[in-house]
Amino acid sequence: MALNRMPFMNTYVDNITEEQAITHIENCIINRKIGHVITPNVDQIVRIERDPYFKEICDNAELLLVDGHPLMWIAKWYGKPIKEKICGSDLVPHLCELASKKGYRVFLLGAAEGVAAKAAKILEQDFPGIIIAGTYSPPFGFEKDEDELQRINTMLKESKSDLLFVGMGVPKQDIFIYENMHKYQIPMSFSIGATIDFIAGEQKRAPRWMTDHGIEWIYRLFCDPKRMFKRYIIDDMKIFKLAWKYRKG
Repeated sequence: MALNRMPFMNTYVDNITEEQAITHIENCIINRKIGHVITPNVDQIVRIERDPYFKEICDNAELLLVDGHPLMWIAKWYGKPIKEKICGSDLVPHLCELASKKGYRVFLLGAAEGVAAKAAKILEQDFPGIIIAGTYSPPFGFEKDEDELQRINTMLKESKSDLLFVGMGVPKQDIFIYENMHKYQIPMSFSIGATIDFIAGEQKRAPRWMTDHGIEWIYRLFCDPKRMFKRYIIDDMKIFKLAWKYRKG
């Protein structure tokens, strides 16, 4: 695990820069060390509080990188400032650039049918020389189908990939990686949420000025109010109570 891991609220975080994270990830690839990278945001911190299994998954991740200005603000309030906000949507392109230069093999797993393949073509255009070892969009309910899980694990293992980007939403993507990474044996697996959709152009990211000021959630709420209202306006508001609860942690 990264050297600068510290307790934070109800879990841990690795207080490192993105450059340090990428160096650590590459070392894991070189040494064929199997690990899971999660970028917890407010929604995930709230989930950890009520979901012991998700907490176990996060606590055992190879890297936990803070994604979200609200968590940065809380850390600063605690007197333990976080060096850098690192979100999956920014980390993935940097890793793809590394992969294109070093010959690391990349697999995209998740999103709706055809979206991962579309994202792969865009990555091949943006990062000449990148090796996309495979793409796959699992059918609905795959996590309960042992035959399908075995098929996916075999596919991933035979791809001989170095980096696996999994976009299925929380906690499905995290559970899949946690329970299967030692079966498919790809060194580094990443929980990346909607990043495959962003790359493929199926969803648009908020303008940079909004992400830089910690208000990307307003953009996403505006774009998809029916799905995001409960998450941002009801569930994620619990972060204020949790911040106070863990202020001495």
